Amino acid sequence: MNKLKIIIVLYLLFAINADAQTLKQKLTTNWVFQEQDDAKWYPAKVPGEVHVDLLNNKLIPDPFYRDNEKKVQWVEKENWDYKTNFDISAQTLASNHIDLVFDGLDTYADVYLNGKLILKADNMFRQWTVDVKRLVKPKGNQLLVRFYSAQNKVDAIAKADLPFFIPDNPRAYVRKAQFHFGWDWGPKLTGVGIWKEVRLESYNTKPAEKPFVVPINVELVQQPDKDGKSFYFKIDGKPVYMKGANYIPSDAFVTRMTKNDYRKMLMMAKDANMNMLRVWGGGIYEADEFYDLCDSLGIHVWQDFMFAGTMVPGDKAFFANVKEEVKYQVKRLRHHKSIVLWCGNNEIDEAFNRWGWQNQYRIKPKDSVKLWDDYTRLFRDSIPKWVKEVDNSRPYISTSPKYGWGVKNSFTEGDSHYWGVWWGNEDFEVFENKTGRFVSEYGMLAMPNYSSVLAYTQPQDRYLFSKVLNDHQKAGNGFAKLNVYLQNYMIDSARINKLSVEDYTYLTQCVQYYGFKNMILIHRNKAPYNMGTLLWQLNDCWPVASWSITDYYDRAPKAAWYAVKEAYRDDIKLERDMIKPKDLKLVNPKITYQVKGNQIILKSSSLAKYVFVDIAGYKGKLSDNYFDLEAWKEKVITFDQKELNGKSVMVKLKSLWDVVKN
Repeated sequence: MNKLKIIIVLYLLFAINADAQTLKQKLTTNWVFQEQDDAKWYPAKVPGEVHVDLLNNKLIPDPFYRDNEKKVQWVEKENWDYKTNFDISAQTLASNHIDLVFDGLDTYADVYLNGKLILKADNMFRQWTVDVKRLVKPKGNQLLVRFYSAQNKVDAIAKADLPFFIPDNPRAYVRKAQFHFGWDWGPKLTGVGIWKEVRLESYNTKPAEKPFVVPINVELVQQPDKDGKSFYFKIDGKPVYMKGANYIPSDAFVTRMTKNDYRKMLMMAKDANMNMLRVWGGGIYEADEFYDLCDSLGIHVWQDFMFAGTMVPGDKAFFANVKEEVKYQVKRLRHHKSIVLWCGNNEIDEAFNRWGWQNQYRIKPKDSVKLWDDYTRLFRDSIPKWVKEVDNSRPYISTSPKYGWGVKNSFTEGDSHYWGVWWGNEDFEVFENKTGRFVSEYGMLAMPNYSSVLAYTQPQDRYLFSKVLNDHQKAGNGFAKLNVYLQNYMIDSARINKLSVEDYTYLTQCVQYYGFKNMILIHRNKAPYNMGTLLWQLNDCWPVASWSITDYYDRAPKAAWYAVKEAYRDDIKLERDMIKPKDLKLVNPKITYQVKGNQIILKSSSLAKYVFVDIAGYKGKLSDNYFDLEAWKEKVITFDQKELNGKSVMVKLKSLWDVVKN
């Protein structure tokens, strides 16, 4: 009898498990796309996006080359269709439930299955699920996704909303990656696409949701003290000084990122001794691989929600849309031990109160009140409530920074974005008196690596401040500001315009090296008053003059990456530079070198500043670069021979003396 009971129980358990089993069928093949109603279809990649499909079919030029970005702006004004045909198995067809699941549609899309409209999507950051049991058949199912121009949509919504006005950009109305509409380091490439996986999920009984197990004990300590109010993280009960950077999408076309691309990018953070990345709110909630790698590498993640630099609509539909987005993304990501903070938005609070929008856009007082009320309802009331419903284990802050960089309180409480350096033309040393409790943004701009300049220019473009160089310099008055720092720290102002593009590139990277090294050391020397320094920014999404410390192509280090790597070390304490490079008494260092295996051994007859070692065709990073070489003291650097693909080692050297004294 007991044996019979056991058999019955085992049978029932097996039946229940079989009943709850979910079959999955990816729908990632046989896709084609067209400009809507054009009647000519081309092969498409899913997951993917329209600009990449157009590139793969040779229908547009590379937007990253020369001024081609401007030549592809027509793409954002068009509507695009994607379709595929698929069959399903008898086992799938026999299931009680068959769901069509889109993990990501960018952004406004109507979905048709076998000619019937089944979904109207309007949020890039949501998962969309439709029960299609009654619509599917064994053979010849057709799935059609009709995308509508996000730019046209937001322009129409903004126009219909007049005379009410949301300042800065109509992008505020759409739940889409904000950087797609252009940024001061990124191109304007506002596309569409099935940007994440699409599949069928079939089952008889809906599987139970896995219970949430808190993966990490994290506390954000904000307590009054003699100086104001603290701002630091306790991880598993221990205070941790955060050393890191801000992370933007690593490609303007996010679907091109592979797991290996993510690994290479995140290893650049790990190898630079970083322990935190801030996923910035104008990009995307990153791919699972990103967070998996952060988990394994011990990199903490400050996770913004995807709002940046603009106010928000206050209607019920927008709030309901964001609610579904927040709950989906938090549930998707909450099991990652790397995530230590949810943050409502990037710089919106500061923008509304400090950027002069009310006067610039002549916003009426009653509209100003409404904008602020909608803002506080979303970021201070609604989002924290929605987050707590699915993850009550991590801290939440409504905005970053708490106060703008012109406000005194920004140095005594909350996190700080201090942009007196760069935007205010202030010297790096200003941080001696203006370091906040946790500096979550600050930076210094530089040109990309010269190899990148060669890649996106033609010879006729390679003179200072050419049209093409300006097309790859998105920062407002970027070259003028950059020249201020060159003349303050590197070279006499009269000589700047006489530099070659190659030497100009080198000098801008040297000043970025000097700036980040010394700003980081000032911050760290103020611990425990200051408990975090996150530089802007780790990475680029295309080849451009920016604040990034790595290059877009090959994720290669810029000069500043080496400075950051040293400044973030815990085993030694670096000394700050007390003499500006332009004030050094340099003479010709007469550098010599020899190559032995994977080593380059260098020696000089006098101090050589910022020695740049360039190996032709090398795709990796050196053990050190842009270093100081003391007189007659041997310096050994290593390289990875595999990155040369069998090519011989051809070394080119440059030091500060070569540029400023020659």
